[in-house]
Order: sequence, then structure tokens, then C-alpha cells
Amino acid sequence: MSWTRGFLAALAVCVLFGALLAGITACDAGGGAGEGDGAEPSPVGKVLDDTDEEGRNYREVDKKRAPEVGIEVLPDARNGWNVRLTLGDFRFSPAGVKKSAVQARGYALLRLDGRPVAELRDPTHRLSGSLVARGTHKITVRLHADDDTVWAVDGEPVESTADITVSDPVPSAPTTGPTPTRR
Repeated sequence: MSWTRGFLAALAVCVLFGALLAGITACDAGGGAGEGDGAEPSPVGKVLDDTDEEGRNYREVDKKRAPEVGIEVLPDARNGWNVRLTLGDFRFSPAGVKKSAVQARGYALLRLDGRPVAELRDPTHRLSGSLVARGTHKITVRLHADDDTVWAVDGEPVESTADITVSDPVPSAPTTGPTPTRR
């Protein structure tokens, strides 16, 4: 019986050694984790020297792999604005995720006339009317990776912009009767 025990132990060592060797070979050959399953190891793209207004570097990806974003801004019944994003090849990460870049994941930064007003992790947002004064304004949404880099294509940030115009509220009815006009 001792010879079978020794034989089984030697066989187990050979199997483990073979599996270890195959694992190392597969990693060296580019067959590591994440390949073929849609996940991509971080970092992705190329971090450029170009930065946005807050000094965040652009992360260049080729056009066929780039995320896309569209924006629609509509007035709501509570003196504010409903912002809706349309996303292509992009998913929002939950708040508090690890600060690393993963292909087509992250958050959106909402800007009003160039200044940041909200970090979005959902495709809908309500913009308070108190933030938007009378006049025409530019609402921009820009996509960021979780490491705070800006997704970019051809050196330009992946973003979308909409213009909104806020006018005075409808004047209240006069307390006296209307003045007749003569023709």
C-alpha cells in the first residue's frame, strides 16, 4: 500500500506542477484573466497631457471603442429642468468604486455654462431652477472614467451640449381692467 500512496502523491504533484506551468504560459501568451469575456484590465486607452478646466487628463480611446453620450434638457413643473442622458457603450459605476479606469465605465459630470454642478451616476437628473438665471445657458455633460480622467476621441472630450433659455415668468394679471386700445 505504501507504493500506491507514494505514486498518488507524485501524480498529484505532477498535476499541480503542470497546472501551474500552464497558467504561467497562458499569462505570458496573453491569455490572462479578462481576455475574451468583455472585461479589460486597467488602464485602458492612452492618458494624454491635455486636460479639462479642472486639470483632469484626457484618456484617449479609438472611435470604435469610445463611449457616447447625448443630452436632452426639458423644463419641469417645479421651476427646474429635467436632464436625460442617452448613452452608447457606457455604463455608470456606483459611487465609491475603486479609482481605476475600466473600458466604457465611469460617471458623467454635468456643467452649467462651464462650471461643474453635479456628478451623475444615473441617466436622469433634476437641475434646480434656482441654479439657472434668466438668459440662455449651455448645459454640458462629459463622460469620465472612475480614475477621474476624461474619455476622449481624437483629443476631444466625449461630451454633449444643449442650450436652454430661461425667460421671465408670465406676468400676473393686472389688478385694474385692461386699457382699451383704439384702432
